[in-house]
Amino acid sequence: MGITDEIKLSYQHGSYLTKLIYINIAVWIVVRLAAVFLVLGGNENLAFISWLALPASFGQFLTRPWTLITYMFLHYELWHILFNLLWLYSFGKIFLEYHQPRKLLCIYIFGGISGGIFFMAAYNFFPYFQHAIAFSQLLGASAAVITIVVATAVYVPNHVIHIILIGPVRIKWVALLSVLLYVVNLTGDNAGGNFAHLGGAFWGLFYMSLLRSGMDISTKSERFFDRLFNWSKPKRKLTVEYNSGHYRDYSYNKNKKAQQEEVNRILDKISTTGYETLNPEEKEILFKMSGKNK
Repeated sequence: MGITDEIKLSYQHGSYLTKLIYINIAVWIVVRLAAVFLVLGGNENLAFISWLALPASFGQFLTRPWTLITYMFLHYELWHILFNLLWLYSFGKIFLEYHQPRKLLCIYIFGGISGGIFFMAAYNFFPYFQHAIAFSQLLGASAAVITIVVATAVYVPNHVIHIILIGPVRIKWVALLSVLLYVVNLTGDNAGGNFAHLGGAFWGLFYMSLLRSGMDISTKSERFFDRLFNWSKPKRKLTVEYNSGHYRDYSYNKNKKAQQEEVNRILDKISTTGYETLNPEEKEILFKMSGKNK
């Protein structure tokens, strides 16, 4: 099984944490390649990024409303995407210890939307930003990622993580320090980004506080995003084959049944612990059976 097939299976059968990471990486690669070809062709104006990034101006936003979603998957600088994906992976893994994968997807999307709204609101309502509103825009997954960090901290505040050069730290202090840094830098170089981070933090706090009280406001949204992100996922089928109107021989059907039971076991394992927990033999079986079902 080649690397392309491995990536394809990992995306199709991986958790939403895997899917979010792959989507962010894929968008970054496409954006960087497009930028390289444009610059080599003598066009250094990367205006296409503005059609994916979230503008600060409400007027500009009305002409490109999709940016409230696309911005949270958009990166340009390598350090930017690396930092965000490291945080997403680290805290996403903790989140998945306590919640279903599709809840992670839902909180990522709505946290990003909340961050985008905070960003636009700040630039349109605070006089401090009036001079910059026409050319300011937001991109990056950090608002969505901090939503996951804060939500996890609210749900399990005493969960301990280990930070290099520091040691064991309770997750609530990581979240609290992050939010404090965003607040004290609201007039700094990344003021708009910090407002977006606070928007994400707000949604993480709001959503998880309701969830802890027994109110889940994301159930319908989870089903919608689940269908949206799995439109191309192979359906799980159990079929009975015929030959000229008669059953195939007993031995053949017995082998087919055993193979299907093994695939069902692997799919159950994926739904419980994620594609990443499969061993090489299980991945190879899944790959071969996926090819037969095309």
